[in-house]
Amino acid sequence: MSVVGVTLLRAFVRRAPDFTAANSRFCSSSPPTTSSKEKKKAKTSIQRPAPSPTHDWIGPPNPLSNLRPIVYRALETETELEKRLRALRQDTEDWNHEFWAKQNFTFTKEKELFIVSQLNAKGLSRRDPEGRRRSLDSEEMAVFYKSFLDKNRIRHANYNREWYRRNFTITFLMARVVLQNVWKNLSRNNKKSSSPTT
Repeated sequence: MSVVGVTLLRAFVRRAPDFTAANSRFCSSSPPTTSSKEKKKAKTSIQRPAPSPTHDWIGPPNPLSNLRPIVYRALETETELEKRLRALRQDTEDWNHEFWAKQNFTFTKEKELFIVSQLNAKGLSRRDPEGRRRSLDSEEMAVFYKSFLDKNRIRHANYNREWYRRNFTITFLMARVVLQNVWKNLSRNNKKSSSPTT
């Protein structure tokens, strides 16, 4: 890993994002519970607060992936289905962050190498006589962008396939949770209406 990469990673690890609470009415998170294992993990992690029973936590954009980290809420009355949904959503958030952090790092590194190689081919240094960084024009950079996309086409296709698979599963589980809650409410209402009154 290059010096730039190590510096970026160290800056990210040291920096604790300021998470803010998102009102649960506006977030489509499931109502899950917090296990003792999750509590221990949340206490030891600088990056993530413990899941809240009332709202999601949303942090500032990550400097590597440019994605906002989310910690989904965890209610005390979580069913197994809701727990499974929350775990899959959190795992998808982490997987997405990891993919884009690696992809953005690779893109930045290869872009810098391309610019340096093009400037060297022209007999120019990275900086002009006044100390400003030299750059390439849009036509020269288009060559790099096309080659980067061509080289990473299969990786992006695999990412898209996995992204759709995960989102389909999350949507399916969310529908099951909604149906489960509707059934629970109907059962509760039927018991109330059938109970004898004085």
